Amino acid sequence: MTSGNNGASTPEDDDPFGYLYADGQANGAQPPSGGYGYPGSVGSVNRARSVGQRQYGQQQPQAAATAPYGQVPQQAPGQPSAHYAAPETFPGGGGGATTQSPQPSYGRGGGRGGPNTKGLLIGAIAVVAAVVIGIGIAMAGGDDNKDASGGDSSSTPTTSQSSDPTPSNSSSGEAAELPKADTKTMRLEGGTSVASSVKGAQADGGVYVQGFNQVGASVTWSATVPKAGTYRLYVRYSIPGVDADGTVTVNGKANTQPLNMKNFGGLPKGDWEKGWQTTWAQVSLDKGANTIKLSCEQGNKCDALLDQFSVTENVDQ
Repeated sequence: MTSGNNGASTPEDDDPFGYLYADGQANGAQPPSGGYGYPGSVGSVNRARSVGQRQYGQQQPQAAATAPYGQVPQQAPGQPSAHYAAPETFPGGGGGATTQSPQPSYGRGGGRGGPNTKGLLIGAIAVVAAVVIGIGIAMAGGDDNKDASGGDSSSTPTTSQSSDPTPSNSSSGEAAELPKADTKTMRLEGGTSVASSVKGAQADGGVYVQGFNQVGASVTWSATVPKAGTYRLYVRYSIPGVDADGTVTVNGKANTQPLNMKNFGGLPKGDWEKGWQTTWAQVSLDKGANTIKLSCEQGNKCDALLDQFSVTENVDQ
């Protein structure tokens, strides 16, 4: 078979789509009946319109259920369309979505159930109010407790309200009552007597006891103390620069240690006026009256003048 001219033919026989081209249209090509796809034909899917001709929001006519070849099948009333339609052909059509999904409604009266925001808001406000009220009550109660516990200063003991007993005057009274006496007021025995020729005695009138320089000489004193205990017996004496001693007897019992009347100052011998000194011995006394005797016994050196006796509490006990 060779190429060649098969004779005259219409443009649509050569090219069924010749009507779409300018040369086909010049040769008299016509579109198929029904105008399928041809711009401006009745029943075409997309129809070209001038700007402003399209009306939006209007119901488009429904197509017939059946149509010849090349035409859009018409749609029965109430049936969904089986062919594509432009979005703008739907009611309220436009360039956006073809349909709008109904939004769920929440709260009372809505189509779908959801949280009751009004009720939640009321509950939250009630909770906050309860917390605020509780804090206020706690703060008010704390102030009341503070006032009850620390506000009254009168409940706190002060120095003036101390329950500790104050020291009594008994100690000072006892110290003041401890006996002290001049030897001239005592009972003198064994050749002792009073004199005042040697200066320096502290007894009233400068009177002292002499004659204590022989065995058997003694002075006896009745001393009263407020309580039993150990005391110190002080004796003021004078010696001629030579050591002396004597025997102390308390309530009939002699001390094992003699009363030491030593020359503590290292005074010159023979000077009685410069030989005045004081010594002491520890004694145990009963409460009340006690008999204290200083005597010159065998083995004692008794050459001394006696001035005053006194009793004080023992500082070592």
